[in-house]
Amino acid sequence: MSKNERMRLIVGISGASGAVLGVRALEACRELGVQTHLVVSRAAMLTVAQETGLAAPALFAKADVHYPASHVGAAIASGSFRTAGMLVAPCSVRTMSEIATGVTSSLLTRAADVTLKERRPLVLMVRESPLHLGHLRTLVALAEMGASILPPMPAFYAKPASVAELVDQMVGRSLDLFGLDWSAVRRWGEDLAPVGAEGAGETE
Repeated sequence: MSKNERMRLIVGISGASGAVLGVRALEACRELGVQTHLVVSRAAMLTVAQETGLAAPALFAKADVHYPASHVGAAIASGSFRTAGMLVAPCSVRTMSEIATGVTSSLLTRAADVTLKERRPLVLMVRESPLHLGHLRTLVALAEMGASILPPMPAFYAKPASVAELVDQMVGRSLDLFGLDWSAVRRWGEDLAPVGAEGAGETE
């Protein structure tokens, strides 16, 4: 992308639990001035309503551009449409499996496949536990293709006071992988230090 072009990020929300991750990613990108291109799977719309209470219009309004999951001719389905990459938050096992095989059935997985083939960052916030051997092998295949696997693990060292703070820390760490610095992230060695670390590194 040229220097005078606003950064574009594709955000995919699939049907796994954790819809708030995608919602907060959209809100964070708006704060950061990043143009978001949103695609939501059919199953995800049910999860979004169940977990966040957001109706479709309210969710879509959080993005700059929204595409139906069935719109396989959308801009984000082509590698010639330049973006900074794609975040799938959350990423279901079905979604990760489609991406890993290249047999894509929706715009969400097609856009992820395009992101990989164009060698752009693809970050998958995979939500499943426990993982069986097939899941693990699929994740290895995706990592070998160039995807970043970022399960939404809570950072307890940041001493979150609420679920919202846990979510923001995880979302912010995912945005780090696109070179985006969101102020909600508490960083080790900057905002946080180990107990008793006063004077650490000083020489006598």
